[in-house]
Amino acid sequence: MQRSFVQIYTGDGKGKTTAAFGLALRAAGRGKAVKIVQFMKGTDSGEAIAARGVGNIEVLRATECKKFFFDMSGKEKAKMRGEALRVLPVIESWLDGADVIILDEALPAVSCGILDTEEILGIIKKRGKTEIVLTGRDAPKEILEEADLITEMKEIRHYYKQGVKAREGIEY
Repeated sequence: MQRSFVQIYTGDGKGKTTAAFGLALRAAGRGKAVKIVQFMKGTDSGEAIAARGVGNIEVLRATECKKFFFDMSGKEKAKMRGEALRVLPVIESWLDGADVIILDEALPAVSCGILDTEEILGIIKKRGKTEIVLTGRDAPKEILEEADLITEMKEIRHYYKQGVKAREGIEY
């Protein structure tokens, strides 16, 4: 049995989701079954749209997020928590058949209370031969301790600070 690892893409820089989707394409190109769950996404990114066209990649958006989590009301967070709870059994059911499971933006979902640290740790502990990839900022220490690979994206310069809005096909 091939050993599985836990990978984390984190940091304040751009590219966490894109790196995870690059891994998904690499795995799919080698015939591996890839499942992706996106948390806290308001719209499909270009990566998600493209990945849905690949036969052995499945993309599921778990929660609808129309604004940044720090701007959300308690009611909006509670709704997203309910959406996340509905997808957790799906993720667990994938552990027997998927080669790679990517939990995109799961880390900020934990930090704002949409997911619990223990829920993510439970998936990690049950992963068997499934590679687990987590993305996002603010990873709890307990999850970082379980990771075999941690890549931090660090912003050096970004044009959004000059007022450039996210561009379709480039940032999303």
